[in-house]
Order: sequence, then C-alpha cells, then structure tokens
Amino acid sequence: MNLAQTAYAAPDAPTRTGRGLEYDVFARITHRLKAAAENGGRKGKGALVRALYDNRRLWTVLASDVADPGNQLPAQLRARIFYLHEFTQTHSRKVLADEATADVLIEINTAIMRGLRADGGGAV
Repeated sequence: MNLAQTAYAAPDAPTRTGRGLEYDVFARITHRLKAAAENGGRKGKGALVRALYDNRRLWTVLASDVADPGNQLPAQLRARIFYLHEFTQTHSRKVLADEATADVLIEINTAIMRGLRADGGGAV
C-alpha cells in the first residue's frame, strides 16, 4: 500500500511546461555535443557523430513544426528558426567532414536555451 502511494504521489514535483521540456532536450543534446567536441580522438568522433545526428533531428523537428501553416508563432520568428535549421544541417556536414568545429552549433543551441529560459512560457 505504501509503495502505491509513493508511486502516485509526487507533490513536490514541478509541473513541466512545453517550454521546459524543449529546454531539457536542447540542454541534453548541447551537453553531449560539447562533451564530444572536447574529447576528440576515435571515441570522441563516434560520440560527436551521434550528437550531431541528434542535434540535426532536433532541428528537423523544429523546422517541420514552424513550416506547418497552423503554427501560431510570428512569421518572422518561424523564418528565423527555419533558417537556423538549414544552417545547422549545412554546418553539421562540415563538422563531419572535419572542415569546421561544432562550436557555432553549441552557441546556437545555447542561445535558444537562454531564450527558452527567459520567456518562461509558450513553445519555440
């Protein structure tokens, strides 16, 4: 009986918002991207490839969302997010080809995270 009560009772757990969940996804991926970029070497390269893949998937989901005619974000913001998706895809290819570093991708994600934290409501 006690186990059932603790499983369903979480009064101290904060309510998660869509914006908070988006922040968490960006934070996890950005952390992995940064760690992999700093590690280098053969093992680091595999981790970097996985982190880049996940980052590209995240940006593809965002691009799909803002491309939806039903998306209620302002048109200018939607266009900026879509542009960042295109840039992320192109720059990721350069990182994979050892023609660039992941630094700018980390910076972009960090800026998005700051925006998600600052606003406190809504969705990207």
